[in-house]
Amino acid sequence: MLLNKPITEVTDQELLQHYRATSDRQVLGYLYSRYTSLVYGVCLKYLKDREDAKDAAMNVFEKLIHLLEEHDVNHFKSWLYVTTRNHCLMYLRANKNKTTEELSPFLMETDGVLHHEEATVLEANLEKLEKCIEKLAEEQQRCVRLFYMQEKCYQEIETETGFTSNKVKSYIQNGKRNLKICLERHE
Repeated sequence: MLLNKPITEVTDQELLQHYRATSDRQVLGYLYSRYTSLVYGVCLKYLKDREDAKDAAMNVFEKLIHLLEEHDVNHFKSWLYVTTRNHCLMYLRANKNKTTEELSPFLMETDGVLHHEEATVLEANLEKLEKCIEKLAEEQQRCVRLFYMQEKCYQEIETETGFTSNKVKSYIQNGKRNLKICLERHE
């Protein structure tokens, strides 16, 4: 029992708040266990290898221990999806030459959140977005990734990149505008 309720009645937000207050990894485990199928499904979809997907799902859990202490997350499920997807994309970039087994497109582990058509459209849009991000100027690309994908604030981006406050704001604004133009061209 947590917060005087059975664990099944405790919301994600309550679990997050309790974890931030206590750093109790068991609480984080409860929260993560609600979405293990989602995380594994996303990893399997991107990595196309069962063992790599299992490893990646565990790596995401390990990253959560630190990320949730650094970030104020309001919508855990969608944040976890993006974090998992980004982890898989970084893994794929780092292992470009690795061969993978081909999985049937009909094999999918999911928690039923997305229908197949919605997932296909979402995936296509994410691929377009990734291609457009790669076309941005290096400074814009870096600031956009830090701000939107890693959810860093302007101050954190300034510290990490060495750019001034005005430059960070400009790179993010111009990058966002250029992404919109690029995405509209590829519709």
